[in-house]
Amino acid sequence: MDSAGGAELPPLDSTWLRAHPLPSPHPHADKNSRGRVFAIGGCTRVPGGLILTAEAALRAGAGKVQVATARSLALPLGLAMPEVAVFPMDEDDRGEIAGLRDGIEADIARSDAVIAGPAMSCGHAAGAIVDRLLGSECASTTLVLDAAALMELPKRAAALAARWEPAILTPHVGEMAAMLDCPAAEIEADRQAAVRRAAQRFGAVVVLKGATSLVADRGGTLLAYAGGGVGLATGGSGDVLAGIAAGIAARGAPPLEAASWAVWLHGEAGRRCAEQIGPLGFLARELLAHVPGLMRAL
Repeated sequence: MDSAGGAELPPLDSTWLRAHPLPSPHPHADKNSRGRVFAIGGCTRVPGGLILTAEAALRAGAGKVQVATARSLALPLGLAMPEVAVFPMDEDDRGEIAGLRDGIEADIARSDAVIAGPAMSCGHAAGAIVDRLLGSECASTTLVLDAAALMELPKRAAALAARWEPAILTPHVGEMAAMLDCPAAEIEADRQAAVRRAAQRFGAVVVLKGATSLVADRGGTLLAYAGGGVGLATGGSGDVLAGIAAGIAARGAPPLEAASWAVWLHGEAGRRCAEQIGPLGFLARELLAHVPGLMRAL
């Protein structure tokens, strides 16, 4: 439980989650009615990162995942993960997505959740993608923004806050500092105030990742989860968290519940890896297999 910089917070624990259960699919549901996720990201610098996000969405219960990534990565990604459909996008000379192809909004609009930013290293490229996603065709799709997409949000704050359904934002401290245009030390000095301010500014559900992760929404809810452990501070871990959030949102959970379940599942998967492998040295991809069992446990 986080009490630094403010009052002691309600814990994000099994009691809270049982009071906010996950949506359950109909026993005869097909893959489209179980929840559809569209993930946009990846670059040649981090060619496998989007696989973590896509698999996390499926492990969280989504029935269908489609991905858009840089053209040179599309075929290898599809071969590595035959469960997903892949949309190749033109790429620039840095190996980043140069832009979304014309008409892709129609594909995105048929999805229940879209996630943008994982495994991208260029904020400008990610910002152009966010601009397309803030268009009217995608307005009813749950939006999850991570990594590079977060770095370009200040100039898009009004458009993001105007969405009827709040987006889910998943920054670490450095990304939060960019979002709020302040030093990282200011975030660390009062993490509660920072996450509340971000939730209000962007009209979003905001997850501030850390040893104690905080989840805030624009209505004033603030929860704390402190159970994950330092082993989760590893490459790809955030890609997994964001994918879980998108998968749960696609199943029909409201943004606050999708984000909160994602934080808990990600953290408890880290706890299990720490117990079975060791407190340090487990890999982000090793979190994934624990997610279905943790959902069943509650």
